[in-house]
Amino acid sequence: MGKIIFAIIAAVIAFIALGFCKSKTLPKEYFWKLNKKQWASSLALIIIIIGCFTTISTGHTGIVTTFGKVEDVTLEAGMHFILPWQETIEMDNRNQKASVALQCFSSDIQEVDVKYTLNYQISKENAQEIYKSIGTEYYNTVILPRIEEAVKTVFSRYDAENLIANRENLSTEIKNILETRLAAYHIEVIDASVENMDFSDAFTTAVEEKQVAAQNKLKAETEQAQRTMEQQAEAERNIIKANADAQTSIIAANADLEIVKIQADAAEYAGQKDAAINKAIAESLTPELLYYYYINGWDGKLPSTYISQEDFMSLFEIKTNVGDN
Repeated sequence: MGKIIFAIIAAVIAFIALGFCKSKTLPKEYFWKLNKKQWASSLALIIIIIGCFTTISTGHTGIVTTFGKVEDVTLEAGMHFILPWQETIEMDNRNQKASVALQCFSSDIQEVDVKYTLNYQISKENAQEIYKSIGTEYYNTVILPRIEEAVKTVFSRYDAENLIANRENLSTEIKNILETRLAAYHIEVIDASVENMDFSDAFTTAVEEKQVAAQNKLKAETEQAQRTMEQQAEAERNIIKANADAQTSIIAANADLEIVKIQADAAEYAGQKDAAINKAIAESLTPELLYYYYINGWDGKLPSTYISQEDFMSLFEIKTNVGDN
């Protein structure tokens, strides 16, 4: 702006100076009048007037100042006319990204190198207030210190191992802190994330060894569980086989018992049948019939013992009585 004012003053002085001319009648006297030479200074004025036009880039808000004083008006994107002694400062309203490399410590005093990324945007409606209270260096003045403070605070709440497991929670907690603290400066947090965490070589080696030990332990437990399951399965198979053999033996024993019973019943039935037959035969035999068979069965030889018919009948009666008893 100082250059423009100087140019205006220089153009005015040149315009006035070029109007003085020597008198033709009085060589030592001068007089002032408009002439063609003054048009050269007019070109400077035209250039100055053109310089009074300013352009605000897309996604920015123009802050107008007069001799350093912030005016109550702001300029939207596009071309605008300002007074020669006024200046415009552009405030970026777009989504901006900041990546910060920090060194933090966990709750168990493990050193952690962190890369944290923040997407933020200043409030367009409050761009003038931000410029008045902070200026254009709002990132270095407000945002960066708040990022460092929030990241270190949250990381100090976790031990080193849990930092790895709770990466998403870390991003959420840090974002919540920044949203609250930056809102007081009319700065909106759009997104935030912990992009990278790097621990010391000693800690990384210890974690890897612990993970290997845990994996070996899990493998051993899995193998033991597998062996236990196989043993239990084998025991169950043996029990099932023993039960099946016992059931088979019981069934065979029952079958043998049934066979014996059936055979006993058959024998009893056969005995009863023979007795009935014998009884029927005995009842059908008469002394006369027996004597008939006895006579028919004689071979013509005289027996050494002779039984009379009366004795034979008596013997038959005795046998008959014994059979009845």
